[in-house]
Amino acid sequence: MKPIILNLDDKERKFIYEQLYEALKEQILDGSIAADEKLPSLRGLANDLGISVTAVDQAYDQLVVEGYIISRPQRGFFAKHVSRGSAGSTAEGSRRSGDLLKDDQEGTFIHDPSCFDFAKWRKCFNEVLSDHYGRLLYESDPQGEPELREQVAEYVMRFRGVEASPDRIVIGAGTQQMTSHIARILKKMGINLVSIEEPGYLPVRSMLRDAGFQINRIPVKDDGIDVGMLPGNIQSAVYVSPSNQFPTGAVMPVGRRYELLRWAGDNGSVIIEDDYDSELRYFGRPVPALKSLDEEDSVAYLGSFSSTLFPAVKISYMVLPDKMAAIYREIKGEYSQTCSKSEQLTLALFMKKGYYYTNIRRLRSLNSRKLERTVDAVERFLKDKVTVQNTRSGLSVTLRIDPGEPGTSADLAEKAASIGLDMDPISAVTGQDTSALTYYYSQLPIELIDKKIKELGELWR
Repeated sequence: MKPIILNLDDKERKFIYEQLYEALKEQILDGSIAADEKLPSLRGLANDLGISVTAVDQAYDQLVVEGYIISRPQRGFFAKHVSRGSAGSTAEGSRRSGDLLKDDQEGTFIHDPSCFDFAKWRKCFNEVLSDHYGRLLYESDPQGEPELREQVAEYVMRFRGVEASPDRIVIGAGTQQMTSHIARILKKMGINLVSIEEPGYLPVRSMLRDAGFQINRIPVKDDGIDVGMLPGNIQSAVYVSPSNQFPTGAVMPVGRRYELLRWAGDNGSVIIEDDYDSELRYFGRPVPALKSLDEEDSVAYLGSFSSTLFPAVKISYMVLPDKMAAIYREIKGEYSQTCSKSEQLTLALFMKKGYYYTNIRRLRSLNSRKLERTVDAVERFLKDKVTVQNTRSGLSVTLRIDPGEPGTSADLAEKAASIGLDMDPISAVTGQDTSALTYYYSQLPIELIDKKIKELGELWR
């Protein structure tokens, strides 16, 4: 194990662990740290660099999550083989985190009003009404209001590493509408086969099937979709959620991401990246978007504001590759904008004033504390009944009913609803797996978490 030479600056605006993470990542990518090379221990590197063990631990944890290094029990941390090579270098029903509101039970669940600063939203909305009321007398641009597209372009570059000009961004009402736009574009490109994750998000699968696409189901492993099972020698598309796969929570490591990009480049295919709750990661940094690695412009990137604002604001967006954006601009006159113009202008102002970024920081802090308390409460009051999974990001956790327990996920969801807790059987979203539920812990005020989980445990008994 050779010594690692790094220059860290405590006067930098970035945290020390972020500087360490980025420096180690670059050395792994450029081969300075070879594949399978053992990294120094947490304490050893901390002593060598004169920094805290916590900073090294945070950097290593982020590198493990993104697939740059691997932790081997009792042996330490080792670099993984990651090829930086770019692509082509070789020869709405049910919902996810905040994606839909339960209209048939609206108002029956307990909600936490501290999750969003409605006073600042109201301030921006009032400014739109007073200063821009004339624009509200005309229909919205089918592609989305220019001000909002400009703010989205700045946001995805700043937080997700995605370069995008406003003319490649499309605004719409929800991820499912974005998917319908992409379906029309794919048809124009002559693509008729779409691969999807299995298990995966059922509404998207149903939309693509109803649009006439042949559906190819690809199993999801612990590190994401099995790229080796994607079709070769044919132009097709694949729909993936690499930063937080639903419902497994799998994070696709960087090596698998480059493999997927090479597959797209080799076959002239399209990757549809659904990055639905990327900002809400509570341990380490948000995992970079697959699109940020896309040098061949083969990734259509989808994002949503439902998780970071409030579900009633159905504003989503997509960043299209140049070829797909050109096709969209040709056909957009055939469609009306389904997203409220006043809400688009309000969101653009909300972002421009910095309120959106403040809200994300507050959400991360609040939800990380809620998540920790939820996991602790489930382990105390639902012990031997469920196992809690997918506990690193998003607005929900997965509760898996332990073998031998009577009843189904639907039974538990019904008991939860009777006391105001929002749980959905995963079978309603994926079409399979009756032994697990999605629990939207973020909706519950933090002071009620212990009480309500205990109450659920007593109901179950």
